[in-house]
Amino acid sequence: MRSHFCGELNESNVDEDVTLCGWVHRRRDHGGVIFLDLRDREGLAQVVYDPDAEDSFRIAEGVRSEFVVAVKGKVRLRPKGTVNDEMLTGRVEILGNELTVLNTSETPPIQLDEHVEVGEDVRLKYRYIDLRRPEMSDRLRFRSKVGNIIRNFLDNNSFLDIETPLLTRATPEGARDYLVPSRTHTNRFFALPQSPQLFKQILMASGMDRYYQIAKCFRDEDLRADRQPEFTQIDIETSFMEENQIMEIMEAMIKHTFKKALDVELGDFPRITYADAIKSYGSDKPDLRIDLKLVDIADLMKSVEFKVFSGPANDEDSRVVALRVPGGAKLTRKIIDDLTEYVAVYGARGLAWIKVNDLASGPEGLQSPILKFMDEETIKNLLSTLSAETGDIIFFGADKLKIVNEAMGALRIKVAEELDIVASGWKPAWIVDFPMFDMTSDGQLTSLHHPFTAPSLSVKELKEDPTKALSRAYDMVLNGTELGGGSIRIHDAVMQRAVFEVLGIDDDEAREKFGFLLDALSYGCPPHGGIAFGFDRLIMLMTNSNSIRDVIAFPKTQSASCPLTEAPGDVSSRQLRELSIRLREPNPN
Repeated sequence: MRSHFCGELNESNVDEDVTLCGWVHRRRDHGGVIFLDLRDREGLAQVVYDPDAEDSFRIAEGVRSEFVVAVKGKVRLRPKGTVNDEMLTGRVEILGNELTVLNTSETPPIQLDEHVEVGEDVRLKYRYIDLRRPEMSDRLRFRSKVGNIIRNFLDNNSFLDIETPLLTRATPEGARDYLVPSRTHTNRFFALPQSPQLFKQILMASGMDRYYQIAKCFRDEDLRADRQPEFTQIDIETSFMEENQIMEIMEAMIKHTFKKALDVELGDFPRITYADAIKSYGSDKPDLRIDLKLVDIADLMKSVEFKVFSGPANDEDSRVVALRVPGGAKLTRKIIDDLTEYVAVYGARGLAWIKVNDLASGPEGLQSPILKFMDEETIKNLLSTLSAETGDIIFFGADKLKIVNEAMGALRIKVAEELDIVASGWKPAWIVDFPMFDMTSDGQLTSLHHPFTAPSLSVKELKEDPTKALSRAYDMVLNGTELGGGSIRIHDAVMQRAVFEVLGIDDDEAREKFGFLLDALSYGCPPHGGIAFGFDRLIMLMTNSNSIRDVIAFPKTQSASCPLTEAPGDVSSRQLRELSIRLREPNPN
């Protein structure tokens, strides 16, 4: 039906007869001449109808926003003074000679002709209209472009695109599975995959050597801005590579993607150990655009009268840190109170601070409600340790390790945003040398990544003291967001059973849940490793979007529902009988 997309037209098309199809973005009547801005996925084109084309002019008078039309006409240069350099097609217009209405439209619930704030519930219910907005259309086109760049890179590096099943069995990967009842196997269930992890390891045992897949994954967990119940990841696995080799090729892939899609040179990817990241930034995904670091000051606080500091300073499971913020003395008391409420979300019971109003004046140049609890020598040593300067503010965190790390790590980002000291650009990094296990609140060990990650020690050393084991894992971080996580995998059954044993998974449970994997490891499985990138998260970052919902065509809400289709929904009693399922009222507790 069309000869060109609207956004493709330029001065090279002058005097050509063209046919365009799309939506009426805007209609303007200028004293007997009607202008239609016609929109399709590639952009806008201005079409002019004058009374000389009587039939078309009459139709143009009746069209409204979001009518679907076909336009025929001749491309011409815009008259002097009417050029619009903000439009790709702003130097040309079409003198229309035919106009066909392909479909009418009711008044849309979302305005598309200008930026209007619309509630997300409305946007998702009428997603087909929301996606017509240029910024939304551009994001989906950009997503497609990035997907092709990544596929081409991996294809050119000998990776095979292999699909893995969506109906599999439940696996313990840290979140709840979505279960699918089986009609043909009564009282049995499939699970939708949280990731293709086990299948891609099986592919390595099968000799596929290099695998990738842009895969759909599912996790039934609480949501937030960068999570969805179904999401897409770039899943990669390769044999006969050490972690350094995998990291190098993945770094090259991300650099190539940013260069091709955004014309951005990412630069170096520093490698930071997990321990150093937690020590300096309170987080294993630090935003390196922020030039602020946490400094341990427990040694200075062990003898102070202030129990809020001295208590944690003398507790090996606690931490006392300071965060010096240059220029922060200008923060008002209200802002400091707001920051105090902010860190309370992470368990902090308060937020101590000192303003350095005039360093040269000694204690008299300082301002803080906690100064009375510290002697002059302690204050002097503190200012020296932190290299404090006039105009600074110093924030303190003192509590259990987890609380201090999370609260002060979050404060570091929040205060940098408040003072507008987050540098522009992109700051990538690799985080390495993760602990193999984490301790739950009830004293049980759990995998920090997943139970198929290889430890960087022997079976004997692992069993002697698993709490000291480091894993051969690596995470790629960009501007404070984890882009991807991976590891070298366990490739022999003996080590895999040892890890299961540490996690409290006995032989019977291991055989019942992972028998097929243990068998595969026993039949000549090669050394292998891989990584998975959050594709939605990557596109969110590259398009500077606020949420991954803005880069997914049909996302779910915060409550994991779909306003467009009203899913999840009821099913008939007949379907439930076929599946041998009986519904019951949910437990109010």
